[in-house]
Amino acid sequence: MWLAIPAVVIVALLMYEYRLRRPDQLILYESAGVIGFRKTRWYPRHFSLAIPGTTHLLEIKAEAAAKGSMPVIVKMAVSVAAARESIAALIRTGGWNAGAVAKASKELETLLYAQVKEFTERAGLEDLSSEALRNYLLERASTSRQLFGLEIIALTVQTIDPVDPSIADALRQRESARILEQTESLNQKARVVAADARLRADEQIASFAHTLEMKKLDLKKEEQEREAILAQRRVEDELKRSRMKLDFDRDEMKLLKDNPQLLLLTPQAARLAEASQALKNARTVVSLAPGDADSGTKLLGLFQLFLENVLNGSPKTGEKKSRNT
Repeated sequence: MWLAIPAVVIVALLMYEYRLRRPDQLILYESAGVIGFRKTRWYPRHFSLAIPGTTHLLEIKAEAAAKGSMPVIVKMAVSVAAARESIAALIRTGGWNAGAVAKASKELETLLYAQVKEFTERAGLEDLSSEALRNYLLERASTSRQLFGLEIIALTVQTIDPVDPSIADALRQRESARILEQTESLNQKARVVAADARLRADEQIASFAHTLEMKKLDLKKEEQEREAILAQRRVEDELKRSRMKLDFDRDEMKLLKDNPQLLLLTPQAARLAEASQALKNARTVVSLAPGDADSGTKLLGLFQLFLENVLNGSPKTGEKKSRNT
């Protein structure tokens, strides 16, 4: 019974002293003048410092003056968080308490205000721009890490406006005119580019059409040459056939000249006989045309004379040959 009481007391002390570390907390401890981080899930709260690891937002409205003592108002938004590698500078600025990040942020705000004034005093009112000021402040972000132990996560310059409304309106009008001029210039350039593109397209189309026409002419020329060659070959073949027929007729005439009896076998003799028969029949059938009868009699007489010459020609030819021998 008495042994359980000390155990209960020890458990109660442990529950009172130790706390569970949240993921968004940085647990610090100090040993021999050196500040370190506790990585365990449980930590003793009286021997440790828990500071938030989340970002802290600063909204800054700085009144400054441009070159020529032209007053301007600069509005910015800055997100900062504790820098692990410069945690000693954070404790030195914000103290050993949970609000060290917020206190150090106040010091950083003062530094940023001074840097904004330094930048605006070097530039004219027309040269001030949000991007240039943002780049200028980010280049000096390492100063805030070394002095205050804070890391700038994000920095946005919202506006840089002159205090005098008439100057602000004049600048807006000038910027509007510049934008309109640039827009018109871009539109004209776009028109020129479009016209140039159309011209090049027309030139390419004309070139392709010319090439196609030349190819058509070449093909037509080749076709005409082939047709001329075929026509020449047809003429040559026709000439060859005519010559062959002429040679054949010449040989036939020579054969008939040497052998007149063969004339009886020729188709011309057969047609002549048929014609004489037809005229003879016409004479017997139609008696009203005496001219046809006379022509038929003449044709028949010629044919008979032709037959007699053929029949009598052979012996005379033999006789001549015998006489010559």
